[in-house]
Amino acid sequence: MSPLNLPASTPLRPLRTAIVVGASSGIGEALVRRLAREGYLVAAVARRRELLDELCAQVNAVCGETRARPYAHDVTDYASAPLLLKQIVQEFGALDLFVYNSGIQIPVAVDEFDFAKDLAMYETNLLGALAWLNPVAAMFQALQAGQIVGISSVAGDRGRVGAPAYNTSKAAFSAYLEALRNRLTRRGVTVTTIKPGFVDTAILRSAGAKKTFWVIDPDQAAAGIWQAIKTRRQTAYVPGQWALLMLIIRHIPSFIFRRLSF
Repeated sequence: MSPLNLPASTPLRPLRTAIVVGASSGIGEALVRRLAREGYLVAAVARRRELLDELCAQVNAVCGETRARPYAHDVTDYASAPLLLKQIVQEFGALDLFVYNSGIQIPVAVDEFDFAKDLAMYETNLLGALAWLNPVAAMFQALQAGQIVGISSVAGDRGRVGAPAYNTSKAAFSAYLEALRNRLTRRGVTVTTIKPGFVDTAILRSAGAKKTFWVIDPDQAAAGIWQAIKTRRQTAYVPGQWALLMLIIRHIPSFIFRRLSF
């Protein structure tokens, strides 16, 4: 055991290491549980320490050993991201997988234009991601190994009337992940973009979405994301049927799309 009571990786039982940012609820919480079951040591990172403590206690009780450790962090504290990354890598001894899952969606009325709301979404959904992923990418590039997973959204595939800033933040995040992939693939690093559809989380409920379909729970989302991680997919829609639907939506002419209400 390490000083932190983390189990040691051995040839007979190799343990990989992961960081999940945005781990206290929803998809992030489900991913921590899934990765721990799949043999990862997981650093669970989020603002709400009490939820992280409860999550890690449950995960470790199920696994019978320390598989998850909590790290309280606000992703809008950009300067602390590389410092916490360094701390976790030192404590875990390595890093194989990094997942950025933090995201917020603040409801806006169709005739509302609120910079403060827009800025809050950009700070969490995009700027927080850059603060973490730049140092992670630099580290993996030097190691010529590792996998980055970004949880984007189908919402980033087109600009909708109901959520301009949220759509933009996710579109920008997807473009950034693609750029990282184009840089890092040649260096042995995998970058995976996940685009979930409707997932039964606080974000979906807070957005006040009235027309939803194909809604899945966080555990189902985590299962789909895990398959994308295992197969080192470049881009994966979760669940998979969204890929065909979004292909159609992306090709609707703009003069028609702008008249739609979603």
